[in-house]
Amino acid sequence: MGLCASGMSSEEREAMERSKALDKQLKEDAERAAKDVKLLLLGAGESGKSTILKQMKIIHMDGYSKEDFEQYREVVYSNTIQSLATIIRAMETLNIQFSSSDRERDAAMVLDKISRMADTEPFESELLDAMKKLWNDNGVQQCFNRSNEYQLNDSAKYFLDKLDEIGSPQYLPSTQDILRTRVKTTGIVEINFTFKDLNFRVFDVGGQRSERKKWIHCFEDVTAIIFIVALSEYDQVLVEDETTNRMHESLRLFDSICNNKWFVNTSIILFLNKKDLFAEKITRSSLRKCFPEYQGKDEYTEASEYIQAQFVAQNKSEQKEIYCHLTCATDTQNVQFVFDAVTDVIITNNLRATNNGQTQQFFHAHPQPNFAFPFILTPPLATPQTPTTSN
Repeated sequence: MGLCASGMSSEEREAMERSKALDKQLKEDAERAAKDVKLLLLGAGESGKSTILKQMKIIHMDGYSKEDFEQYREVVYSNTIQSLATIIRAMETLNIQFSSSDRERDAAMVLDKISRMADTEPFESELLDAMKKLWNDNGVQQCFNRSNEYQLNDSAKYFLDKLDEIGSPQYLPSTQDILRTRVKTTGIVEINFTFKDLNFRVFDVGGQRSERKKWIHCFEDVTAIIFIVALSEYDQVLVEDETTNRMHESLRLFDSICNNKWFVNTSIILFLNKKDLFAEKITRSSLRKCFPEYQGKDEYTEASEYIQAQFVAQNKSEQKEIYCHLTCATDTQNVQFVFDAVTDVIITNNLRATNNGQTQQFFHAHPQPNFAFPFILTPPLATPQTPTTSN
């Protein structure tokens, strides 16, 4: 090499040095890029994406400040009284009666208070007493047990069971209270943190149909997608379309994500979320409401495996592996364990790409400027599959 180099002209030597410098720069850029992870949280509305994002803030960042806890107090007040009001209104629709005329007057008071005051204010003693009596009413409990027939916050019971605590003048939300709050995500929320020597940028975007058109703004250079499904919503319909089953909507949406040409080489992680609610519900509400062809038992393990099989069956690529996890987004320890496994998948895939001499772009999606995403698909779902292995 030395003899060859000595016979070069000065221009050739300069070109060779520039080439070496460029190769070195490209290698350094590739090493840096391999440490930058862009992670999208996708899924239909109310699947638990924002709760997962909250958990990442708790686990990998500084959690919540005193000011955050104080601000969430208003959200708790709103979630609690609005949940009770939703049940009261549903009682009329479902033709369910209160146990006494006193409870009817209490219900009228709650609805009147909501119409005349901000739902983020602390509960006055008279209102708090009425709310507690209503929550203990047999008719209200009967209506709550039929909550799959109308739109009710998943955390309604959690907050209404805590009325004494929430109604205290000294009340300040706990971390678990914050995780349980529900605020519809509009726009795009991003957090950044470092974990296992990787620099994460995590994006949460609204899951309702009206919000999905914003997803395109997040699609460039995606390392991995966490697609979140609410297991417990197999017998519920969409908020924005009360004729479409939520699980069917999630299946169609997962199909369109998993098989999109821009995500051919993007890692797809499936979170089957709300496993705690699913375990309680499956014993009293058959999975056949969603999948009439289901022949298994209405019990947690067999039913959850069947649902997982339906999602995995949407994958049309023999080369793509879907990484599945059963999750409870409100359980910090569970989310921490699962995200650790997700990170290992990302590291393994990046190493595989490097060892194969490929650039990080192999695992990244690059949609074109005129990219149009088929958010709502009308073709029938893939033929239901029977699981062959246990979770």
